[in-house]
Amino acid sequence: MSSLVPLRRALPGGGVDGGPHLRIDQPWPPAGLPADPSAALLSARGLRKSYRKGNVVIPVLRGVDFHTAAGEFTAVVGQSGSGKSTLLHLLGTLDAPDTGEIHFQQRRIDNLPAAARDQLRSRQLGMIFQFYHLLPELSTLENVLAPVMISHGVWRYWRTRSHHRRRAVELLEMVGLGHRLRHKPRELSGGEMQRAAIARALVCRPRLLLADEPTGNLDRASGQEILHLLRSLNERENLTIVMVTHDEGIARQAHRVVRLVEGRVEET
Repeated sequence: MSSLVPLRRALPGGGVDGGPHLRIDQPWPPAGLPADPSAALLSARGLRKSYRKGNVVIPVLRGVDFHTAAGEFTAVVGQSGSGKSTLLHLLGTLDAPDTGEIHFQQRRIDNLPAAARDQLRSRQLGMIFQFYHLLPELSTLENVLAPVMISHGVWRYWRTRSHHRRRAVELLEMVGLGHRLRHKPRELSGGEMQRAAIARALVCRPRLLLADEPTGNLDRASGQEILHLLRSLNERENLTIVMVTHDEGIARQAHRVVRLVEGRVEET
């Protein structure tokens, strides 16, 4: 990721909290990048996934092909139960497909050993979720630093903690939370917690950000802030983003929309 640019200069209205100047339907370059699977940063082929409930097998994904290019912002939409979150969890190696393959930077990742998957997520993939998953006993700054502590180990982290702390503070300032470093999650609004979760996802400089309904638990104004934050990260930092959303208006702001219908993909 390139050097960070404060989003107050990047977003319409002069800041993350741009209020009425932030419009979710604001025109943005649509239909962008060529979708060539052979040049994809992330690609999946023939993904199938079912879950068992008692004696009943429930198919969720029924042979999904998916790809996204470096620097692309892709939205995945579909009705509840269509398999959107399941697909994102498979792409992020949080779960494994029953059949099919997933490749990241031309390397197969769905069949990696658990330790290698953990390393991949800690160094290459950033993830944000609808419900933030901030640790309640940690401050905002400590929550952002948590992935670094986990991926580096205690001894290595403490040897380089000043560098990592500067990075975390810079990210929190970038997302408009420089004044909330010592606050616990219970002292933050929903939009602030999601911004903290975004900073946490970026602290290890991932190549790819996977976002599962990042605005789904927020009011409209806070959701607009998060969308504009993601768009600015994509444009200014060239961050590749795959975002699951149920909101068609939000999905239309992406370069490309992938629709899941009954466990299968339709491009729009």
